[in-house]
Amino acid sequence: MKHSLRSLGPLLTIAAAIAANADQPPFGRMDVFELEWASNPQISPNGDRIVYSRNGMDVMTDSRMSQLWLVDVDGENHVPLIGDLRSGSSPAWSPDNTRIAFVSAAEHGAEVFVAWLDDGTFAKLTELPRAPSGLSWSPDGSQIAFSMLVPEEPVVLVEPPAQPDGAEWAEAPRITVRKVYERDGSGYIEPGFNHFFVMPAAGGSPRQVTDGNYHHRGMPHWTPDGKSLVFSANRNDDWETNYANSEVYRLDLESGDITALTDRNGPDFRPVVSSESGSIAWLTFEDKVQTYQVLELWVMNPDGTEKRKLETVPDRSIEAAAWDRNGRTVYYQYSDFGDTHIASVRLRGGGEQQVSSVGGVSVGRPYSGGSFSIANNGTLAYTFGTPYRPADVAVSRGNDSRQLTSLNEDILAFRELGKIEEIRYPATTDVRDIQGWVVYPPGYVEGGNYPLLVENHGGPVSHYGPWFSPEIQLYAAAGYVVFYPNPRGSTSYGEEFGNLLYNNYPGDDYQDVMDGVDHLIERGIASEDRLYVTGGSAGGIMTTWIVGKNNRFEAAVVVKPVINWVSKTLVADNYYAYADYRYPGQPWESFEGYMKFSPLSLVGNIETPTMVMVGTADLRTPLSESKQLYNALKIRGIDTALVEVPDAWHFIANKPSQLITKVDHVLAWLAKYPSDNTDSR
Repeated sequence: MKHSLRSLGPLLTIAAAIAANADQPPFGRMDVFELEWASNPQISPNGDRIVYSRNGMDVMTDSRMSQLWLVDVDGENHVPLIGDLRSGSSPAWSPDNTRIAFVSAAEHGAEVFVAWLDDGTFAKLTELPRAPSGLSWSPDGSQIAFSMLVPEEPVVLVEPPAQPDGAEWAEAPRITVRKVYERDGSGYIEPGFNHFFVMPAAGGSPRQVTDGNYHHRGMPHWTPDGKSLVFSANRNDDWETNYANSEVYRLDLESGDITALTDRNGPDFRPVVSSESGSIAWLTFEDKVQTYQVLELWVMNPDGTEKRKLETVPDRSIEAAAWDRNGRTVYYQYSDFGDTHIASVRLRGGGEQQVSSVGGVSVGRPYSGGSFSIANNGTLAYTFGTPYRPADVAVSRGNDSRQLTSLNEDILAFRELGKIEEIRYPATTDVRDIQGWVVYPPGYVEGGNYPLLVENHGGPVSHYGPWFSPEIQLYAAAGYVVFYPNPRGSTSYGEEFGNLLYNNYPGDDYQDVMDGVDHLIERGIASEDRLYVTGGSAGGIMTTWIVGKNNRFEAAVVVKPVINWVSKTLVADNYYAYADYRYPGQPWESFEGYMKFSPLSLVGNIETPTMVMVGTADLRTPLSESKQLYNALKIRGIDTALVEVPDAWHFIANKPSQLITKVDHVLAWLAKYPSDNTDSR
């Protein structure tokens, strides 16, 4: 693979600014409300302009907000899409570059809008009963396709007696017979199925074009002749049981016939159609039923023939794909050693890396993420993140890459941020290197005796990377050296590394974290008597596992953990998705195996003061999991506290104030347990 360099200007400018900010205040908790970040940049077909989601925090409503903005590819004319700054999402360019369709709130719910760029007008096109998503223009610009829930009547088992006039009775029971009936972040799922619709782009009645008791979600893609839609769904008879399977389909809009173009056992999804040839690229793997598998990039003819795998970056999972104008090259996104890249592969062989640092959209903890789009002239628009800034909009063509926006210079240019350093260290379990990052407190003096805070990532099938994180920066501003590692099981290191936790979680990933702690102690960055640990979700599991395995840490904060794999697996919203992929069999078939890897099995060893924190609306690691740990520690007489964040889902820091209170409570708990040596705090 040929590699090309991108512009280093933005990184060098930010590095210089950090060096010059030594006399500025550190990042503070109220600065969270000032953060902005770009997401979903969509470049116009002619490559002249970009529409993107400009996200931020509203201090008055305590919410994350998102508005659609436009910017020229030279960075000029940076303006809101529509003048009233209403919220918007799912922007999609018309093929002639003159209109943008988007979803926005209206009087009775979310609707489809279109903005005309020549005169700045916009109009609401629909009066829909449910929210639309996945907007997609037909090739001639005359129609728009989208997905929407078609509700069903709820199940009723009995007919209640008639109420007397004026009586106020309790609500009728809610009856559930579906396998998937609730979702963290949403709650109870309304009965029904998502279907695709097609409507005139000038306004008119949407026409439902799919049917059946199957979900049709995501974006439908038009074939070049405008006569068919290509999409991914699970329309198999056993779709509810074989939930991990899906296929790529073609829908003939005139006849309504749906043809399956794939048939392998596993996910076939995220198809994209070449506007020139009609060829289809999509992501897939043959399901081997294991914890982690690498997604591959495949292509096929419009009729599903001549399927073949493209030779992308070896052993890295493909996250998204897009065709160039002539249909000879596919651009794709992937993550490697914590960083996210865009590369291209030609159908006849060969490829080129285009850009890196495609991230910065996870404004909380330093998770990977980001997206891109491509114009007909080959210009890429993408989210560009750094260790010191959330995502901005950038463009790249050939060797020329430019950052177009600077959404946070009004705040972060006037803050001294903690310096971030990548580290690699050897694992003691086997012969491999582990990657992690260290964030130093502002004003850090080499040789000082600073407390070390280990921050474990969730997943565990995910990864941290070199991205700006307000939570990490707040910990550093409080005087902690923060260490966040990617132990085995983390993604972006290949299938073998990511699958090391199959039937062994938690396992040797614990030792990888402790090896990192020892490495920092050996380097003089940390000391044995000033160690602290925290983490959320899978990071909460790891934190509990750590204090259950050793007593080296002064204090710990366990956030939204799994404590008991038996109860978690049968209570969480995704209860159906663990057996065999994580541990052999169902909990009642392998009770001892599930308990072996449950942190509950180590609770009798814990001597470390441990706070437990969880959202009261968490459906992924329910409140009952945290209560098991808290109650057990209380019974044993270990210093503990249970912090319940009202109405918070698994994403416990979704609201800005929730992010702040999470960090505040972590720091307050750790401060209760200083070591005897506190000269540098």
